Amino acid sequence: MQRPTKEQINQLPTYKGLALADILVVENEDDAAAALAVLRQQVSVGYDTESKPIFRKGEVSPGPTLIQLATATQGFLFPTRFPVALEAAAEILANPQIQKVGFGLKDDNRELRGKLGISIVNTEDLAKTLKRLASEKNDIGARAGVAMVLHARLGKGAQKSNWGAYPLSESQILYAANDAHSAICIHHKIKEL
Repeated sequence: MQRPTKEQINQLPTYKGLALADILVVENEDDAAAALAVLRQQVSVGYDTESKPIFRKGEVSPGPTLIQLATATQGFLFPTRFPVALEAAAEILANPQIQKVGFGLKDDNRELRGKLGISIVNTEDLAKTLKRLASEKNDIGARAGVAMVLHARLGKGAQKSNWGAYPLSESQILYAANDAHSAICIHHKIKEL
């Protein structure tokens, strides 16, 4: 397993991932119940967060504005502006029976604990796992990880968008869900090695 160059990544087909129909944005109790019914059954889920970007020097991030969880077939987005969404995401993140996998989790975990009081247990940082598997010196990010393991190019178009705005755009929904989805797919593929 080898880290691809930027040129090699750019030549790969775009990561397809989940379609809008496979993604639930949790805004109310019914959405939360539907998400929890699926997520509570999982052994592992893909996980990521997005935060409102900082535009002014000295401005402090309010913390994650979106928590993303995904199975191999579905994505669940939890906007932290909705207490019921935050509560549902917190339940899964704190569940020791469900492993949460993603990239660069140290910052996500610190922000969730510090800003939102969410305790996260049983995580695997794929940046470190892939670094070890590829005998690399540095952590491997999501874009390189998707290229290495799934042989696709993860689009990062919505990465710098305003995650504090609501409702989320279709491109934000797809980007956010597929960040978490690609993580769980990489996790499953690595387990097959």
